[in-house]
Amino acid sequence: MASVVQICNGALNQLGASTILTLTEDSKNARLCNARYENVRDSVFRHHPWNCLLTRIQIAADTATPAWGFTSQFTLPADCLRLIRLFDYESDYVVEGRKILSNSTTMKILYISRVTDPNEYDESLREVLSSALAADIAYAVTSSNPVAQQMYQLYQEKLKDARFIDSTEGYNTDQELGMASVVDSNTFINSRF
Repeated sequence: MASVVQICNGALNQLGASTILTLTEDSKNARLCNARYENVRDSVFRHHPWNCLLTRIQIAADTATPAWGFTSQFTLPADCLRLIRLFDYESDYVVEGRKILSNSTTMKILYISRVTDPNEYDESLREVLSSALAADIAYAVTSSNPVAQQMYQLYQEKLKDARFIDSTEGYNTDQELGMASVVDSNTFINSRF
């Protein structure tokens, strides 16, 4: 079973620092992890539409309406970190704060949700979180700029690899919308003039 403490200990191990038993223990490393984990987690979640964090819902318009420009507004779900896509939707919209403004009365959305249970994360995402946290707390733990820079580089490499794996996993979502995102070689060859 994965836990926040395991993710934090992964970060501390990368730094060669003492691990922790809980986020609330009385140690510098626990205080740093406790203070920074949620912010780092949410930032990493916003960097990519991770498959394990995507949520689809249909929302109804709020009873209040925008002062001008649109006829309806929709409140984003409390756990929404980033709006990815609107489905079955053809009119203009804009996101302002925690609201989507539009001229529609209902809306289907796909968004990145704030999932707090590490058991729901892909293994690669857990590794990215550990390396992101290591980069974030590196200077505070080691007082070394070179180590902090190395941790940031390691984070960038792990993020790149995990995003690639996550992006190539699953099915072609564009076909669900009636569009092909990949052109096979026969289609390409036959399309020449």
